[in-house]
Amino acid sequence: MHTSRGLHEQGSLIEPASSSGMATADAFAGAQPLGGSPDAHRVAFQPSTRYPDVAIEILDPSFAKYRLYSSAVEQLGTGMRWAEGPVYFPAARYLVLSDIPNNRMMRYDEVTGHWGVFRQPSNQSNGNTRDRQGRLVTCEHLTRRVTRTEHSGKITVLAQGYQGKRLNSPNDVVCQSNGAIWFTDPPFGIAGHWEGEKATPELPPSVYRLSPDGELQAMITDLAGPNGLAFSPDESKLYVIDSRATPSRVLWQYDVGANGVTLSNKSKLFDAHGAGALDGFTVDTDGNLWCGWGSDGRAGVSSADLDGVKVFNANGQPIGFIRLPERCANLTFGGPKNNRLYMASSHSLYSLYVEAEGAV
Repeated sequence: MHTSRGLHEQGSLIEPASSSGMATADAFAGAQPLGGSPDAHRVAFQPSTRYPDVAIEILDPSFAKYRLYSSAVEQLGTGMRWAEGPVYFPAARYLVLSDIPNNRMMRYDEVTGHWGVFRQPSNQSNGNTRDRQGRLVTCEHLTRRVTRTEHSGKITVLAQGYQGKRLNSPNDVVCQSNGAIWFTDPPFGIAGHWEGEKATPELPPSVYRLSPDGELQAMITDLAGPNGLAFSPDESKLYVIDSRATPSRVLWQYDVGANGVTLSNKSKLFDAHGAGALDGFTVDTDGNLWCGWGSDGRAGVSSADLDGVKVFNANGQPIGFIRLPERCANLTFGGPKNNRLYMASSHSLYSLYVEAEGAV
């Protein structure tokens, strides 16, 4: 385990926050209408008019209790090029997500249904999360850093280098209850110009922990492509997806020490068994993992058979599947009761109410 330090502010104001310091409908930035701008493919979607929605499949009887018979998959917004990193702000009831190639972040207002631009440029942001103070934490590909948007709108740089070298392209991020921030740093964003700027990696792909006092530690350095990550509800386990594991993507689990820092007992929870492209995921209060799913592009595999969300229990057993017309990259829970599943899926944002609650 190695350590480094870094935490500084940048005087780039985005928009004034509320006087209370809490996230409101006007905090960070205001959504602007997209109008008829053809920024990317707009995916036509025909919602189910019958209940139960056949898009929700029970793979194991244990999943039946999570399916609402009078809830269907909804498309909330479309027109993105590659949707990622959804994060929900309960105080204001809106969701923010990244549209990486378009170098912008989008916002969906749950109260008004408004769909529009949240921030542009976004430094080709990818993963996002909300810290324990309700602030936006973002992984940026273009600048190869992790930032935090303060309630004032100021951008604080949390991490951009390690041991004198630049990070690769921070990908996904999660906040621990003790205030620490964990993030993955694969080379995906510097592999070409589509999601960042092409460059040679200076550091090995790693999972980092940023302590509340700004100390950066490399916690995992033996994964070829660390991607999505999350903690179990009690934070006794850390889950990390390796997108470059062979022959298929793997979700690893680690025991987290009582100090909330040390990791041990690495074990395989499950793998994609072929073409399934595990990416980002979220965890509910029962410990189930709701995983973005789709084809990895190999020949002879129909994307239509894989696109959506696959749900696994804490033992790695598949229990449910939500079919979508697009590959799902990442997802999160939101809504007033934290039981609305938001799914960032290629060109579009989808949602589904379920009888499960997000762990965070």
